[in-house]
Amino acid sequence: MTESSLNYERVERQMASADIESSAAEVHGILCGLVCAGCEDAQARWFGELFTEDQATDLLVRECADSLKILHDQTVAAVKGPGLGFSPFLPDDEKPLKLRAQAVADWCQGFLYGFGVAELPSGQPFSAEAKEALNSLSEISRLDTDPLAAGDEEEAALMEVAEFIWVAAMLVHAEVVADETERS
Repeated sequence: MTESSLNYERVERQMASADIESSAAEVHGILCGLVCAGCEDAQARWFGELFTEDQATDLLVRECADSLKILHDQTVAAVKGPGLGFSPFLPDDEKPLKLRAQAVADWCQGFLYGFGVAELPSGQPFSAEAKEALNSLSEISRLDTDPLAAGDEEEAALMEVAEFIWVAAMLVHAEVVADETERS
């Protein structure tokens, strides 16, 4: 599998074949939460949340793990690289609005879970902006997609929310990583 062939729907199918019940967006959110919290070995921790040791010999699980390894490597390179950071792993814009909105909510839920299990030091200080960002991610994770109807306003709002979750995650990452650097 090449990096260019990694797409949301394919990863979703592989995860279903590997008996992972979460969406690809939620799984990517978990990874991003771990990375943004400065987790030393985010991939091992992430895989530990997704797979059991008993699954190691299963061909479908290995195929899924290979794709997720690519997703991990791309995400970590984007976060640590010179650019603007990663993009949340979400369904294509051609997919139905409700599906994409649910994926945004799933991503936020995953991010908060990953951030929570990353074992930040007790009493980790956060700025008012980082606290607000985490609270907003929590609110978005509870998004009710049932009343959504496709339309230009809803599309624009979802695009804004998707952009916001990226900004919020990068803000939290910058703050936690800067704090770790200052402690070292």
